[in-house]
Amino acid sequence: MKSALRYTLAAIVLAGLCLHLPAQEAPQMPKPTKEHEWLQKFVGNWSSETSIQMEPGKPPLKAQGTETVKSLGGFWIVSEGKSEMMGQPFLFNLTLGYDADAKAYTGTWVDSMNGYLWRYSGSVDASGTKLTLESEGPCPMEPGKMFKFKEVTEFKSDTERTFTSSMQGTDGKWVTMATGVSKKK
Repeated sequence: MKSALRYTLAAIVLAGLCLHLPAQEAPQMPKPTKEHEWLQKFVGNWSSETSIQMEPGKPPLKAQGTETVKSLGGFWIVSEGKSEMMGQPFLFNLTLGYDADAKAYTGTWVDSMNGYLWRYSGSVDASGTKLTLESEGPCPMEPGKMFKFKEVTEFKSDTERTFTSSMQGTDGKWVTMATGVSKKK
């Protein structure tokens, strides 16, 4: 009983002392940087036309789709898109942000046609119009093997952007797998 009373009194004394300590200000929350602000170009509703080269020498698959991109606190953009691929619905989510510590744009991609979580890292070029993201992932034509990928988005204007996805082959050469044009609605 004495020890319980002793702990209770100690708690009351500590609480009283805390009430008399100078109030500390809450830490300042970080603000978006110019790199985060650059990402805001993506925000809006977009329509897209994409060509996907499934096999060399064969005609590319064509797809039309839509994408809605929202800002998350000014630090991230979150994209939700839909299209149709080979007669099946194709849904995707993209996140992009800027990691100030790593000094790199970072992101993820998931879609309804595979279970792989793509992780991106990259940079914007000196012109401020082209974002290049690099990743590693599986190639649908060679299951079980991992390849390097490069995704390039270039803003032609505030209302139009292009996209190119390339894969580095076993010979070290980059092969364009997909190209697209998105226009803001």
